[in-house]
Amino acid sequence: MTWTSDQPIISIKDVYKSFGDLEVLKGVSLDVMKGEVICIIGPSGSGKSTLIRCINGLNDIQGGSITVEGIEVHAPDLDKLALRKKVGMVFQQYNLFPHKTALENVMMAPLLVLKRDKAQVEQEARALIRKVRLEGKENAYPGELSGGQQQRTAIARSLAMNPDVMLFDEVTAALDPETVKEVLVTIKDLAAEGMTCILVTHEMGFAKEIADHIYFTDRGIIVEHGPPATFFERASDPRTREFLSQIL
Repeated sequence: MTWTSDQPIISIKDVYKSFGDLEVLKGVSLDVMKGEVICIIGPSGSGKSTLIRCINGLNDIQGGSITVEGIEVHAPDLDKLALRKKVGMVFQQYNLFPHKTALENVMMAPLLVLKRDKAQVEQEARALIRKVRLEGKENAYPGELSGGQQQRTAIARSLAMNPDVMLFDEVTAALDPETVKEVLVTIKDLAAEGMTCILVTHEMGFAKEIADHIYFTDRGIIVEHGPPATFFERASDPRTREFLSQIL
């Protein structure tokens, strides 16, 4: 399938996902255009994290389809490397290699997966570390970094593959309150540069500020969606209004 920039960069059509007898996604559909910032919110267990893990093939699906730039994510003959080049993901847990420095963590995937030239990779990795405001921490090990610094290293590591889309799965949930802002500023910078981003987040103020579109999920379905101004001020579904009343 050939993808063109006037089509959705990500297209999710009628996706179903179950874990055993537990149906987690029940016919979810949404499209994301290039450069858009999408925030997915909802109560715990509503399918948010499962959905974005399905986008980069970490979870399989039982029905429907997901395409990223024309790549059918769940096709039997999927080229996983091609998908990994297009989609970066940052998790709640940083998953850094503890025996590698920040710089080495950022360099690993381009060196080992893409087999690129080390000198060029190092130059780009140092630039990414500056980009996430960690200059001077190149030789620090994860255990020497704060949670927020580790998460920004994880963002730089994901960016090292030069993806077209970034997925963020509650990346501030494990952080101390004082380190949340530095991670959100980094994501805001990426969005301002035109990176296509999908965020699962509980940071409502941030979602309101950064998102082009908000999706509210509950019990495996998209209950309501819209641009932030409409969504937060004039939500129409009773479940959405109840959820917002509890967290705003």
